[in-house]
Amino acid sequence: MNTKAEIRTAMLARRDALAADRRIEMSLAMAEAAEALCFDPGTVIAGYLPIRSEPDLRPLLARFGARGARLCLPVVLDRQTIVFRELVRGAELVSTGFGTSGPGPEAEVLEPQILMMPLSAFDAAGNRLGYGAGHYDRAIAQLRGKGLAPRLIGAAFSVQEVDYLPIEAHDVALEMILTEQGLRSFSQPL
Repeated sequence: MNTKAEIRTAMLARRDALAADRRIEMSLAMAEAAEALCFDPGTVIAGYLPIRSEPDLRPLLARFGARGARLCLPVVLDRQTIVFRELVRGAELVSTGFGTSGPGPEAEVLEPQILMMPLSAFDAAGNRLGYGAGHYDRAIAQLRGKGLAPRLIGAAFSVQEVDYLPIEAHDVALEMILTEQGLRSFSQPL
């Protein structure tokens, strides 16, 4: 059995090996596939801006905004805390650490009802392997600690799927995964 670190390294290498123009086409296909996601106008949706070879969710976020969603992006305040600041068209983006950018401190902090997350790998059971820092695990725990239950949707390329991921007690499964092949729902045991 491979360790999480070995799986992460292998899947990120696989994602990095995709040609840049292929990643653009796959990201656009993801935006098309995400039209299947149902939500009411005013729903708060957290996305992210791409770093390295991640899927580019900007076309998807633009479509969600056109459908009436309130958009936000994650901002890591410190090693323990992520907040989600509102993304408003025309507002300046600032460096938010870890090679990311997002809305500045003047932006309203929102609590996402749908949380789109990048990942290193996923499996058919809906398990997600992040980048190893645990930021999203803590963000999910913080939201749940407030009595909220955001829908958790991973965003990845299909080449990042593995047969099996080792999971631990703190790992939270995804409700759905969005790839260039479509939006897939996972049925979770009760």
